[in-house]
Amino acid sequence: MTYEEIFAKSKEHILSQAPEGLEGHLAVQVNIVGEGQGAFYIELLNGKVYVEPYEYYDRDCIFIITAEDFLAICEGTLDPVAAFTKGKLKIDGSIDKALEFSRIVESAKKNADSKKNEAKSETKSEPKSESKFASKSRKK
Repeated sequence: MTYEEIFAKSKEHILSQAPEGLEGHLAVQVNIVGEGQGAFYIELLNGKVYVEPYEYYDRDCIFIITAEDFLAICEGTLDPVAAFTKGKLKIDGSIDKALEFSRIVESAKKNADSKKNEAKSETKSEPKSESKFASKSRKK
């Protein structure tokens, strides 16, 4: 996977699942190591989330991680704290801000899960129409 693909996929996940109403400031630079290496940043500023393909010099912390593991965090299949304790994620800078990022990821995952559950329940509650064939076959 190229850096451009990793960045695009990460940005899509982050922006589509970003919880609403987040205030404050958080700036995390993500350094992808290994295949598709490169850097980009995620910034929360005044309730908006930005994901840009640059190094960010006024950052709170840097995540050093492989593309596969970072995408797993974005998708919600890898917990950031678990990744850190297993050595898959290295952090340079404020651990407090890294934990704040972890809470945002968890909140985004819960939002995405609840949206999926809402969509499933709406689909189940819609009345099912019988096909013409099914109604004719019952009349016989």
